[in-house]
Amino acid sequence: SSRLSSDDDERPIGRLLLDASFSPVERIAYSVESARVEQRTDLDKLIIDMETNGTLDREEAIRRASTILAEQLDAFVDLRDVTEPEEKEEKPEFDPILLRPVDDLELTVRSANCLKAEQIQYIGDLVQRTEVELLKTPNLGKKSLTEIKDVLASRGLSLGMRLENWPPASLAE
Repeated sequence: SSRLSSDDDERPIGRLLLDASFSPVERIAYSVESARVEQRTDLDKLIIDMETNGTLDREEAIRRASTILAEQLDAFVDLRDVTEPEEKEEKPEFDPILLRPVDDLELTVRSANCLKAEQIQYIGDLVQRTEVELLKTPNLGKKSLTEIKDVLASRGLSLGMRLENWPPASLAE
C-alpha cells in the first residue's frame, strides 16, 4: 500500500505511482528432507511448494530462477567449468591383516621359528604357501601345520591363496 505525501502535488500530470508485484510466483515454500537412494543415506531431497498466477507454469519458474541464480553466482565462480572430482573409493590393495607380521598370529614357538627359518615374515607371505610346501619345512610337522591352518581359518584366511602384486611396495621399503 502506498502512502500519499505532499510530494504528490509536485509530480507532473500523467505520472502514476504503482505499488505492484509483477512476479508470476505468488507463493513459494521449501523444505529439505533426508533421502535414500539404494544404500546411500547421506542425500537430501528438496521439496518446493509453489503457486503461480498462471502466466508461467511452476517448472518454467524454477528453471528461470535457477538460471538467474547461476548468473548471479557466476560473479564468484564459473559454474560451467566446475566438474565434481570423481569419487575414488580408496580400497587398500591388500587386506590389512595380510600386511601384519606372522608374530601377530600368536603361534607356538616351534611353528613361529619354522616360519622365520623359511623367511616367512608377513601373513601375506604365509597364506600363499601350500600345505605341501610347509610340510617340507624342517621341524614343521602335521601338528604345527594344523595349528597354522586353524589360526588362519579363525581370521578368514587359508593356505594356498593367490595374491597378485605381492609383496606390496610399502613392505619392500
